[in-house]
Amino acid sequence: MKKLIIVFTVLMATATFAQNKNAKATLEVDGVCLMCKSRIEKACLGTKGVKSANWDVKTHQLSLFFDENKTNLKTIQKNIAAVGHDTKGLKATDEAYATVHGCCKYRDDDVKDDHKD
Repeated sequence: MKKLIIVFTVLMATATFAQNKNAKATLEVDGVCLMCKSRIEKACLGTKGVKSANWDVKTHQLSLFFDENKTNLKTIQKNIAAVGHDTKGLKATDEAYATVHGCCKYRDDDVKDDHKD
């Protein structure tokens, strides 16, 4: 009986630790303006399991909070690339990049210069 109680206790402790499913992560995402911010965050929040997304225009850092049981960073990066933004791990296709607004063409040096303070 003692063995059964010990085994049950160990299993319950393991199950409790396994429930810690929330993850925090930061990614660098290319963009230049508030329209980019909106598009990037919307792509992230449209990913099942993402609880919060905040992209900083100046630093290009995307802060994420997501459920690891429902999604992962690779999936989130794919969704960001699908709306035309590059990450360090995945570059958007030329077709996806072409869909971003003219003022959001972060690969164009002139556009980047226009958005400098």
